[in-house]
Amino acid sequence: MKTLVYIDHFKGEIQPASWEALGLGKSLGSVSAIVFGKGLDAIIKAAFEHGAEEVYAADDAALEDFRVEVYASTLSALASSTNPNLILFPMTARTRELTAMTAMDLNSGVLTDVTGLEANGDKVIATRPIYEGKLLEKVTCSAPIQLVTIRGRAFPKPAQEPVKTGKVNKVEVKSEALTTVEGYSASEVAVNLGDAGIIVTGGRGVSNNPSLTPPDGLDEKQAEIWRAQQGFALVTDLAGVLGGAVGASRAAVDGGYITYAHQVGQTGKVVSPDLYIACGVSGAIQHLVGMRNAKVIVAINKDPEAPIFKVARYGVVGDLFQVVPALTEAFKKKLGK
Repeated sequence: MKTLVYIDHFKGEIQPASWEALGLGKSLGSVSAIVFGKGLDAIIKAAFEHGAEEVYAADDAALEDFRVEVYASTLSALASSTNPNLILFPMTARTRELTAMTAMDLNSGVLTDVTGLEANGDKVIATRPIYEGKLLEKVTCSAPIQLVTIRGRAFPKPAQEPVKTGKVNKVEVKSEALTTVEGYSASEVAVNLGDAGIIVTGGRGVSNNPSLTPPDGLDEKQAEIWRAQQGFALVTDLAGVLGGAVGASRAAVDGGYITYAHQVGQTGKVVSPDLYIACGVSGAIQHLVGMRNAKVIVAINKDPEAPIFKVARYGVVGDLFQVVPALTEAFKKKLGK
């Protein structure tokens, strides 16, 4: 099977799931990497080191900023000329747009959010979650060129070979587009939940510490947010000791306790960490959709009937304001921090 793997990056910062896609492609047969952008030498080198047999590179000023028309036109032309059986993508906001438009150009379809993939001749059978993760379905694409996006951390990352090199093929850029990029800015500090191996998440319960007295002059809502910030400080301390990221439930984000970048769930980030610790999270279905594929789930909640316990491997029925600091201290001693 001939496979191309799209390496997704932003200004040279590579999405780690790109390497997982490359490793998956290598397991299926011949694999080449696709790299678009401007100033690509470091990314091309990394692609070879992670298993690419050759690289198709479009290095051009027209690709410096992501514009889906230019990227899709260039990718569609490349696919038509090389005729691969399969094109793999990490699942990101950019590749959602790119795969959709490329599939239209190629008269193909897209198999999205794939967590398992097996070859059947020149076709693939993909496994992906449906009905909010309650079921898994196996699907195929009948088009000659199949496009697949994979869920981050669903497949192993290949070992890196620092001295590996290969052939670089120059790709013609289709630069015609109706849009231009006038500029952009980051609205908040990015939180890389999708690639985190450990996530410690706070829910609405982080605001329910009656022993805290808020500063004078705050109204009821401001006092609630102040208490929640103190609760999230405990969550952040535990995440810091474990080298993990801080997550949040939708209730916590809607309550103004923390920014949307931290939200885990159906309307936030879908994550698959090795360890997920839920602190004061009740376990609404939209949250469970986003984290139920974690390898180990630990739930801390005062309510023994909280739905989160149904998906947790380990459950602690207790006050998070006592349990979380105790865990932090225990891990500090265990890890020598």
